[in-house]
Amino acid sequence: MKSYRKELWFNVPSRRAFINITPQVEACVRESGVKEGLVLVNAMHITASVFINDDEPGLHQDFERWLEKLAPHEPVSQYRHNDTGEDNADAHLKRQVMGREVVVAITNGKLDFGPWEQIFYGEFDGRRPKRVLVKIIGE
Repeated sequence: MKSYRKELWFNVPSRRAFINITPQVEACVRESGVKEGLVLVNAMHITASVFINDDEPGLHQDFERWLEKLAPHEPVSQYRHNDTGEDNADAHLKRQVMGREVVVAITNGKLDFGPWEQIFYGEFDGRRPKRVLVKIIGE
């Protein structure tokens, strides 16, 4: 069985963003040479997310509004975590809702998606470098 590992790095200049990382993951699948297997894609930071959904701008705006209603950034004093001097408690909560990772099947050397599925990196406390792990196993 083959094993492949790569880190994708992101430095989002804003606090929040959704980035389609499907092309980078597809490139990893090609580099790995795996034809049948699995790819794990996970955010390696507790204020970022990896998830699968549609690449439609209106939906991304809906995510942003919905998440802000669930865990508004301000006032930052509403969160005990921020008593430590941080201002990112909302980012931890948003990450929890959107998820840490995805696993996708690889079939015939390609990501085996349903209609419209794409892989996204969700940033909820940007402005510094963060990693996403791509781990592929298979034959």
